[in-house]
Amino acid sequence: MTTVNRRTFVRNSVGAATALATMWGGKAAPSNKIIIGVMGTGGRGTYLATAFARRADAEVAYVCDVDTRRAAKAKAAVAAVQQHVPQAVQDFRRILEDRSVDVLVNATPDHWHALGTILACQAEKDVYVEKPLAHNIGEGRKMITAARKFKRIVQVGTQSRSAAYNRKALDYVRAGALGEIRLVRVFNMLQLNPMTPARDQDPPPELDYEIWCGPAAKLPYNPGRQWLNFFEYSCGPIPGDAVHQLDLARYLLGDPPAPRSVSHSGGILVLKDGRDTPDTQLAAFDFGSFRWVSEASLWTPYLTKTPMELRDRDRFPDWPFNGTRIELLGTSGFMYVGRHGDGWQAFDEKGILVRSCYGRQGDKEHQDNFLECVRTRKRPNADVETGHQSTLLCHMANIAWRVGDRSLEFDAERETFSNAPEANQYLKRSYRAPWVMPEGL
Repeated sequence: MTTVNRRTFVRNSVGAATALATMWGGKAAPSNKIIIGVMGTGGRGTYLATAFARRADAEVAYVCDVDTRRAAKAKAAVAAVQQHVPQAVQDFRRILEDRSVDVLVNATPDHWHALGTILACQAEKDVYVEKPLAHNIGEGRKMITAARKFKRIVQVGTQSRSAAYNRKALDYVRAGALGEIRLVRVFNMLQLNPMTPARDQDPPPELDYEIWCGPAAKLPYNPGRQWLNFFEYSCGPIPGDAVHQLDLARYLLGDPPAPRSVSHSGGILVLKDGRDTPDTQLAAFDFGSFRWVSEASLWTPYLTKTPMELRDRDRFPDWPFNGTRIELLGTSGFMYVGRHGDGWQAFDEKGILVRSCYGRQGDKEHQDNFLECVRTRKRPNADVETGHQSTLLCHMANIAWRVGDRSLEFDAERETFSNAPEANQYLKRSYRAPWVMPEGL
C-alpha cells in the first residue's frame, strides 16, 4: 500500500486472489458496459452508485464502505435498479485488484480523495472523484501528476460545468454583453447545526476505523466528531460546498489562472462546538484584471441553498436571499447565476433585465461526459487540473485564516506563498503509515 508499483501492490493487497475472480465467474464483462466500483457509500456515494447503475452503458460491480451497514444498504439500492447484484466490500483495494473494473467512483471524505484516486490511477482505473478535489494543495498537484503519468481520465464532481444553462451563460459572457468583468462575488451562506458532544469510545464492530482514518491521524473514535469540521480530515464545511460556486464562477470567466494573492477575515463566530474550521469566511482574491470576493457562513437561516422541491423548475430564486449565488459585475452589465439549476439573469448598465435563462442541474450530463471520455480518452468537462485550480481558492482562504487572517502572496508556478514561509506548512500533510503516497509523483 506504500511505495510500490501496481503489480506489487495488487499481489500484496488483501484478498487479491479472491477479487481477481470477477463477478462474472471468470467471463469477460459485456463489452458495451463500463464496469464501476464505488468507494464510499454515504448519501452522495449511494446516489452516484444508483445513478450509474440505472444506465444501459454501465454496471456497478462493487460498492465499498468501511462501515458494512452502509455498504449493505448501497448494495440493496443498486440491486433494485440493475440486473446484477454488486459485491459489497469493506476494503477498497478489492476493487483495485479486479482487472475487470474500469472505473472507481471516489465519494469518500476529503482526506481519502487523493490517495484513493492516485492508487486507482496506478491500478489502471479511471476515476470520478467527488469535490473538493483534495485535502490540500500538494495532494491536488500529485493527483494531476498521477492522472497524466498513468494516462487516466479523472472527472471531479463539480457537475455545474455540464449544465446546459451554464454553457449559455458562458456564451453570453464571452460575447461581451457584460463588458469587462472587474468584480466577482461568490456566496455560500448556509445554516448548519452545532455538533452534539459525545465521549470517546470503541468504534462499532461494523466499522473498520483503521481504514476510515487512513492517511490521517487515528484519533480516538468519537461519534460526536463530525469529520467535516476538522482540518485533519477535511477542508471544512464551507469549502466542501462553496467549491461548486467557485468552480462555476471560474468556468464563466474562462478558467483564469491562479490569483496573485488572497486576504481573509473570518473565524469561528457562532458554532463554538469544538471545531477547528471556520464558520465564517470572507476571502478576497487578486486576479490582476479583476477582483474576486467570496462570502461564506454556516449560520444564516435567511440565506441558504435553494430547497430541493424548488430546484429544476422554470423559476428564479429571490436572488438577494439565495445563499449559493454568483454575481458578475461588468463595466456595462451585471449577471446573477444560480447553482442548483437556478438559471441566470442579466441586466444592462441601467439595471434593466435584458436576458434570462431557466436552468436544470447537470448531474446526468456530467456522468454522460465522464463515461464518454472513458471511451474516447478525451479530457472531461471537470478534469483533475480544473478541479485543482478551483479547489486551490478554498485552500488559499483556509491557509490565510490559519496564519492569522493574513494577506498572502501566491507564487502560482511553484504553488507556494512567497511572503509568509509559515503558510507553506499547510501545503501538504503528514501521512500515517502505511497509508502514504506512492513514490515518483
